[in-house]
Amino acid sequence: MALVASVLLAVLAPSAPAADRPNILWIVVDDMSADFGCYGSPAVPTPHVDRLAAEGTRFAHAFVTAPVCSPCRSALITGMYQTAIGAHHHRSGRGTEKIRLPAGVQPVPAIFQKAGWYTCIGDGLPGPATNARGRPQGLGKTDYNFEWDPAIYDGEDWAGREPGQPFFMQVQLSGGKLRDGKGGLERARAQAAAAFGKATDPETVTLPPYLPRDPALLADRAAYLDAVRLTDAHVGRVIARLEAEGILDDTLVIFMTDHGISHVRAKQFLYDEGTHVPFIVRGPGIPRGEVREDRVEHIDMPAISLAVAGLPIPPTMQGRDVFVKDLEAREAVFAARDRC
Repeated sequence: MALVASVLLAVLAPSAPAADRPNILWIVVDDMSADFGCYGSPAVPTPHVDRLAAEGTRFAHAFVTAPVCSPCRSALITGMYQTAIGAHHHRSGRGTEKIRLPAGVQPVPAIFQKAGWYTCIGDGLPGPATNARGRPQGLGKTDYNFEWDPAIYDGEDWAGREPGQPFFMQVQLSGGKLRDGKGGLERARAQAAAAFGKATDPETVTLPPYLPRDPALLADRAAYLDAVRLTDAHVGRVIARLEAEGILDDTLVIFMTDHGISHVRAKQFLYDEGTHVPFIVRGPGIPRGEVREDRVEHIDMPAISLAVAGLPIPPTMQGRDVFVKDLEAREAVFAARDRC
């Protein structure tokens, strides 16, 4: 009976993709700077993001091309500067006048979908995805600043794919937004206390030198650090799921945030605290335990993913595969802040 059961499980369980058709999994976090142990931050432990860095390649100098959500995410999903596709004004084009992508430019999920990948966007865990307040949200956050077809996503989770079908998954995490809104600080503290036994003590917080040690600022930074820990724990659950399903090593995982912490001089601003982000890549063919000092931009994410998947990089795409041999390193990175 045990042999029969094993055979049935082998037949019914989704098989891993072929080596030349890896899964692609992006983890994109809201409103968070590079405040992780692997980036030198001692503030809170982040073992799961640190593990990704230890098992992959960490980029020390990664930057977004826009320090606010919708222009950044519009650039990310096309691999093009937001200024090149007319998506640079934050959350415009949602009224009478619409923004449409230039001819020949496609969102990356559409490219993967046409090539046979199952495309999905959610929180990377079984069951309905939830938002920062723990409420079901359907498809994960997109916030694209142009007209797009929701049909580019087949579902919320890779569990819906056919056996053996590779998937392209965007794991969208609330990150710094866990502390947003009415009661947000208290909610983040309560979640951290439940998860880790206690929340971050505001009195232990170190603030940037340009901020005074005001109680309100200390409380906000403590809740933000709790959000960093909660984000790291969520990343750990996604990694554990990939391992349990036997597909971690068949999956390209890229971890990044959509811009820096939501605070003065950071989100919406072109200082490092607004544009410098963590960027970690782990998976098939990616060097392990390497730290890269060259400059990369978040619009490189699609080109890296397409290259690992063996798919052609569209000639219109301005991001590039930074793992290509004989890479000519950038002399500079470019970012723009338009109407916010």
